Amino acid sequence: MICPKCGREIPSDAVLCCYCGRSIVRRQPSKHHTRGNGSGSAYRRGKTWTAKVTVGWVVDEDGQKRQIRRCKGGFKTRNEALAYIPTLKAGAIKKDAPPLSHYWKLYRDGEYQKLSASKQTAYRIAWGKLSAIQHRPVDTLSVQDLRDAVTHNAKTYYPARDMKVLLNHLFRLAGADRWVDKELPEFIILPELQERERQPFTEEEQAALWRVYDAGDRRAAIPLIMIYTGMMPGEIQGLKLDMIDIDNQRIEGAGMKTKVRKASPIYLPDTIVPVLIDEMQNATSAKGYVWPRTTDKFYEDYYAVLKAAGCRRLEPYSCRHTTATALAITEGIAPQTIKKVMRWSTTKMLDKYAHPDDRDAMDALNRLSR
Repeated sequence: MICPKCGREIPSDAVLCCYCGRSIVRRQPSKHHTRGNGSGSAYRRGKTWTAKVTVGWVVDEDGQKRQIRRCKGGFKTRNEALAYIPTLKAGAIKKDAPPLSHYWKLYRDGEYQKLSASKQTAYRIAWGKLSAIQHRPVDTLSVQDLRDAVTHNAKTYYPARDMKVLLNHLFRLAGADRWVDKELPEFIILPELQERERQPFTEEEQAALWRVYDAGDRRAAIPLIMIYTGMMPGEIQGLKLDMIDIDNQRIEGAGMKTKVRKASPIYLPDTIVPVLIDEMQNATSAKGYVWPRTTDKFYEDYYAVLKAAGCRRLEPYSCRHTTATALAITEGIAPQTIKKVMRWSTTKMLDKYAHPDDRDAMDALNRLSR
């Protein structure tokens, strides 16, 4: 070997240079084995080891080439960390799926805001009924989980339908994030629709309501106005003085739920104008409402006046059915005109709202002459 000081050749096992006396120090071979490029590494972080691997490169805004690294910590030994590197390179680390409530918040702050007030209320109630699965990670929810959540909390068709539709919205969002199959809620089975047919007020019941009103019971104004205009319960409860145009016999801006109803005027027939004027003159609401009633008070007065008039306990929606039935059956008005009065988008709604009875059928046949 060569002495590093004097440059002369000396024995390979020499401890000192025999010419200049320089001490010869031999380096011990390193115990650290350098890993090849791209094979990753491990380093201690506190009491645990972390695996690290470069999976790519990116050029930043300054034009500098930078590494894209993946790391995973928490290993007890260096060997455990190194053994995990192939998994890191394959990108097999999967984040935990968010809970269903994450997508409810996402939906509530987005698409939900464009819904009507009634739909928002329906979906808010539906969400409350999904409490059993609200905080479950979405990728753990099965068809059976969804079916159980609906069937245990909604025994009738419409509440169950609201829950199913809401879950459809939430799963579409989760599906966009690739956590779930977005079609999963389609497998929810709804209860059979047991929709009973609403009955209209008979002519005798309408006459009884007029008698009660003429005798001084102003509560009868509500069902009478609804019968003669086709107004919905929510529309008459929200009616304000500035919506009413007596001169042109119409109400503007009171329509609810559908675009057609919201955009269409409510027409005021001659018969009901004096009743509405009387109610307007007696209005006391500081906010401009014709009837400053709460919803509970509205229904309390409505059913009380039906009882006073000797009428059946028909729902407020029966008033609107009475309007359609009277126009179609009693007066024989053309379907297109009825559609305009009722503020429908199609005349097909007449099949649901007009209620001919056996007598109507016989009267129609008896019009056939020999």
